Amino acid sequence: MDRENSKIFSKTEKMKMLYEAKAEDVEFSAAEADQDDIEAMDRSREADKRQLGEIMKKE
Repeated sequence: MDRENSKIFSKTEKMKMLYEAKAEDVEFSAAEADQDDIEAMDRSREADKRQLGEIMKKE
């Protein structure tokens, strides 16, 4: 890791980065979702919780 170019991000900056990564332009129709889509959404939510937990631990 290059110390001169490294930056320590604040909790707010990390939260913004996580939010921006989630704010993708994706069209989703709950009426058209199948079981695989619902399972993927559940896994995504759980991954977000883990990611947020890691961010909070580092603060």
